[in-house]
Amino acid sequence: MKILCIGRNYAEHIAELKNEVPDEPVIFTKPDTALLQRGMPFFYPDFSKDIHHEIELVLRVSKNGKNIEEKFAHTYFDAIGLGIDFTARDLQSKAKSKGLPWDLAKGFDGSAPLSNTFKPVSEFTDLQNINFRLEVNGEVRQRGNSGMMLHNFAAQISYISRFITLKMGDLIFTGTPSGVGPVQIGDQLTGYIEDEKLLDVAVK
Repeated sequence: MKILCIGRNYAEHIAELKNEVPDEPVIFTKPDTALLQRGMPFFYPDFSKDIHHEIELVLRVSKNGKNIEEKFAHTYFDAIGLGIDFTARDLQSKAKSKGLPWDLAKGFDGSAPLSNTFKPVSEFTDLQNINFRLEVNGEVRQRGNSGMMLHNFAAQISYISRFITLKMGDLIFTGTPSGVGPVQIGDQLTGYIEDEKLLDVAVK
């Protein structure tokens, strides 16, 4: 099982971090040890003082594929869930300033909380119009819609599969909307698709 992530996929998020708009999808990965499931809490690591939340729609890959054409991409995932791409922003900024990879800022243990429930694709009437949000301590911090993506689900799957073979069970974190920000010990993070709560993570 691989965790594949799309960076800089929402224009407002790109703007808030003052990044350049990419010509192609920005791909990075997280190791399987980043996965946090079954409602487990997120323990704030001692190597960072600036962990940020990034809520994302997550695709569950349902069959193996390589060099997938966009018109067939919809047949390669069967369900959509929610995930948080926790980012050690201080580590990331330090790495970026030196022109170095920022794997540790994204891939540390527990940095990918995942919803226990995934909604079957058949339950969505329009994959280009999925609303989702993140609440922190009951306050909405991030709100997004899949139609706001620079690269939609099909484009992501097609692009990734040119370089990396997709396998059943792989997860694709599809990018975060604007509103990212720091979390603190004691915070409760709750994620929704439409008005259905799928994700609940305590920060300890």
